[in-house]
Amino acid sequence: MKIIFAALIMIFLSPSFFLYGDKLVFASTSNKTSISEEIENKERQISKLLRCVVCQNQSIYESNADIAYDMRLLVRERLLAGDNKDQVINYIVARYGDYILLKPPFQANTVLLWMAPPLMVLIALMIVILLIKNYQHKNIYQKTDKLLNPEDK
Repeated sequence: MKIIFAALIMIFLSPSFFLYGDKLVFASTSNKTSISEEIENKERQISKLLRCVVCQNQSIYESNADIAYDMRLLVRERLLAGDNKDQVINYIVARYGDYILLKPPFQANTVLLWMAPPLMVLIALMIVILLIKNYQHKNIYQKTDKLLNPEDK
């Protein structure tokens, strides 16, 4: 019993544990040493593709929110379980929906989202062209008006 008690005290007093929010978790630096570079690179790539649900237009890689930290851990767990990039993304999209993706897929409900920027550019170009034509028309009318004498008018 004394050995178990001593082991528990050693574990909780070790620097690899710290209090994160209301949960007791391993420090990220101790986890990084056991994860291969390939897993870290995949985790980083996937984390840059996923939106933090709390932060405004920020990836979970960049965010410091608690939920982003949890989502990064989820990505790492899925990668360690043997999932590839697409499987991890599909798993998280199934839990959070398409909103979680920083680059949403082209679907019927996102057509306006994808088509709005090109449509706005076309509308702006049409307005600029109409303004230029209107300006040229006024300029031509004013020039011809000055060339005509009062009898010709």
